[in-house]
Order: sequence, then structure tokens, then C-alpha cells
Amino acid sequence: MPVTPTLFLLVGLPGTGKTTVARALEGERGALRLSPDEWMLPLFGDSDPDGLRDVLEGRLLWVAHRALHGGLDVVVDFGLWGRQERAALADLARHTGARCEVRHCHVEEEERRARIELRWAESPSTTFSMTQDDHAGNLAVFQAPDLD
Repeated sequence: MPVTPTLFLLVGLPGTGKTTVARALEGERGALRLSPDEWMLPLFGDSDPDGLRDVLEGRLLWVAHRALHGGLDVVVDFGLWGRQERAALADLARHTGARCEVRHCHVEEEERRARIELRWAESPSTTFSMTQDDHAGNLAVFQAPDLD
């Protein structure tokens, strides 16, 4: 009997451990891990030049759709801050006959910011800097999944 693939949606702000969880799922499940952060700097030198992040995420979701159709588990490591975005991806999973599992990554705000500062200090060529305004803006728009 074929195993039903799972679409894992990793939800959370920067510094909450999404990529750590994504990598663990990748290893445990043999899943395809899709993370736009790993592509943006090498391809474009920025986190979102001229809206290209949306284009990249769209292409990665196309790959996710194909992989789910092929029976492969997929981990979407995008952050997925909005309820509508998560609902659309849950619909994508249902459309392909896959399960959908949301993993909400959360840490206290002080810890989250400390992790981001440490990541920037240790690996500035592979991560994005964040200002206090960036943090405030992110917090203002994030919709926690416990209300979905």
C-alpha cells in the first residue's frame, strides 16, 4: 500500500528555529526541503530585490507540488506568516492527495533577536541583517497559526 506524502509547513518568524526543524525533517523523512533563504543571496545578493522572492517561492511551490504528486514528503521552510497563505498550501496538499502538517516554531522575543544577531555575526554571507524596525514590522504582520 502506498504511503501518503506529507507537506510540512514551517511557520514562524526569523530566529525561531524553522530551518533547524526543516533539516531534521529532511533527514528523518527523506523529505525535499525547500527554503528560499538559501537561494536568494546566491542568486540575487539580497533577501527580496524587486519582488523576486515571490517569483522564487512560486517556483519552489511548483517543485513541491510535483514532488508530492510523486509521493515524496516536502518541507516548506518559508515562514508562512499569513493564515491565507497557509490555507492555500493546505489546499495544495489536499489537491495532490497529501497530508498537511503545520509546525509552529516559536521562542521568546529576546531569545529570537539574540539568535538573529548571533547568526549575523557568525555568517553574514549566508544570512540577512535585521534592524529593530524590521523586527517590529515582522511582529506586526505575523499571524500565529493557533488561530487558523
